[in-house]
Amino acid sequence: MSYDIVSFDLDGTLVDTAAEIAEAANRALQSHGIARRPGEEIVGLIGQGAHQLMRSLLGRVFEEQPGLEAGLRVEAVLQSLDHHYALTAGTSASPYPGTREALSRLRDDGVKLACVTNKEFRHAERVLAVTGLAHFFELTIGGDSLPFKKPDPGVLRHVVDALGGDLRRTAHVGDSSTDVRAARSAGVAAWAVPYGYNAGRPIAEAGPERIFGRLLDVAEHVIGLRLSGRA
Repeated sequence: MSYDIVSFDLDGTLVDTAAEIAEAANRALQSHGIARRPGEEIVGLIGQGAHQLMRSLLGRVFEEQPGLEAGLRVEAVLQSLDHHYALTAGTSASPYPGTREALSRLRDDGVKLACVTNKEFRHAERVLAVTGLAHFFELTIGGDSLPFKKPDPGVLRHVVDALGGDLRRTAHVGDSSTDVRAARSAGVAAWAVPYGYNAGRPIAEAGPERIFGRLLDVAEHVIGLRLSGRA
């Protein structure tokens, strides 16, 4: 089977955004009088969306300081997180090695590319712009672009419809169990990379069909299959 469409998750797949996410979370905590947490602790919670990250982080804070819970509204902290991430998004984001070359090779071979993230569209657009990746994608879907978001199957099915493709000839590449579930439920190939953010769990536990060590390996695999189909 060869592939005409490949969609990619953003954070932890194409781009390392851990530092700016952690900084936004710490600023949100500080704005409510809570001490900053170690960056590595926050990074270990990335993978299920920013709000879930903050809820998990607050759960740890409340375990250590139970007296804080009664006087703090979780929704207010989530609003603070949104505010601060709007300020930090794209400030330290960096494409993983080989990302630009992989996307360029796929695009040059005629593969249609999409970026599909649960990050708000405005933040995704900013990160893609400042990292120089935006022009590679025919379609970008954020967490607020549709009435549903990953892992709902409708997200990737929308991508395939919008790009005029076939589910059987589409693959989605991500770094988390959310991405694997989204791909499987939509009926597209579920591929993964092992270096991103999956709430501290090995991506193999999510059961992707293939794990690629780097995005260049994804490009080589897809282009190889397409060459075989043209032979």
